[in-house]
Amino acid sequence: MKYRPHKYQEYATERILETPYIALLLEMGLGKTVSTLTAIDLLVNDYFEANRVLVIAPLRVAEDTWAREIEKWDHLKHLRISKVLGSAAQRRKALKTESDIYVINRENVEWLVSELGTKWDFDTVVVDELSSFKNHQSKRFRALRRVRPMMKRVIGLTGTPAPNGLIDLWPQIYLLDQGERLGKTVTGYRDRYFIPGERDGHVVYKWRQKKEAEERIYEAISDIAVSMKAEDWLELPPRVDRTVTVRMSDKARALYGQLERDLLLPYQDADVVASTAAVLSNKLLQMASGAVYDEERGVKLVHTAKLDALEDIIEAANGKPVMVFYNFKHSLERITQRFPQARILRKGKDGNEDIRAWNNDEIPLLLLHPKSAGHGLNLQESSCQTVVWYDQIWSLEEDQQANARVHRQGQTRAIVVMRLVAQDTMDEEAVKALEQKATGQEALMQAVKARIERVKGESA
Repeated sequence: MKYRPHKYQEYATERILETPYIALLLEMGLGKTVSTLTAIDLLVNDYFEANRVLVIAPLRVAEDTWAREIEKWDHLKHLRISKVLGSAAQRRKALKTESDIYVINRENVEWLVSELGTKWDFDTVVVDELSSFKNHQSKRFRALRRVRPMMKRVIGLTGTPAPNGLIDLWPQIYLLDQGERLGKTVTGYRDRYFIPGERDGHVVYKWRQKKEAEERIYEAISDIAVSMKAEDWLELPPRVDRTVTVRMSDKARALYGQLERDLLLPYQDADVVASTAAVLSNKLLQMASGAVYDEERGVKLVHTAKLDALEDIIEAANGKPVMVFYNFKHSLERITQRFPQARILRKGKDGNEDIRAWNNDEIPLLLLHPKSAGHGLNLQESSCQTVVWYDQIWSLEEDQQANARVHRQGQTRAIVVMRLVAQDTMDEEAVKALEQKATGQEALMQAVKARIERVKGESA
């Protein structure tokens, strides 16, 4: 795909090139990964200012996102990437592979520092989700701090660097400038900008900002921090649609394949009528989401990949509310089991209270069924900018009405609509139909017939 950057993406890339250590505070949907990769490509291949580049990221982002972005854009396809993941032996092998970019998950930062020691040779380091280094006592922060003097360039990426307040900012900025702007120690930072609040003896549990502390902190880091909000750069009110491809494990993939064959092969020589297609499609979409009802109405688990992807999205939202649409009861049960903070929109007066609480940012994770979230619900007053479709549906009307709960008149923030799509499943067909506005019985039937022919061919 040809890369046609927005103005803000060009600006972000320019700032990376101009600034040896920089924090890009870009909200989701603004394309911070491709902006960063474009800068890395220039630094490595045009300016010759970077030789060995390390990207530190959450595990599933390290496994998939950076490599996928390189494959996606024409101007980046020549970049070589090595994933420093898996067992220690696999990680060591990946480190010895000749590449332009090495990607490691943040849990293995301590191992990498120990492995390389004084032979640390990454001159450029990208910390994807910089806010995951906000704890100055964590092992990952202390490890990276030890080798920071050996880095020429550091690029920190995050949407919200301080979701719990500016008290969390010091470790993240220290990894950029080694204490030049906010002080060499967290104690000095606290003394300069905060006042002890709640405490138990000598242990302070809560800090309060001094007067004008926020302004002074922002001024201190303004030359190395680029803050971009979607609402400032995109036409208001914009909506960014993203397909999040979910990859199952080999074991789960095999189970899904077997269940799909068992379900579809009996219809290989039969005419599939609309009612049958609807039932089959429903089963396939259930399996794509990770579970399916058996003949006794028990739930057979297939995979947890979508739960894992949702966890990453919630973490990336950094404390901002997230709205999730589900279509199957077992999806609702599994989501609430994984995320106890989730709330379901109730009916009647209780529902009105839920709407009030949501619009006042008192609900961190709201779960909605598209049929119950249609006309009449005003949910756009919260600070939610992330809408997730956990289960995929065929109804264009339900899809549009559900998304319009937050993306509507009165909304002052950009909205990112994410669809969790299990790779090589019926999810892909349903989303394709929505994108082409070709929903309905005919599209559903054709998709099911195509799946039957595919399974028939694989089984031949």
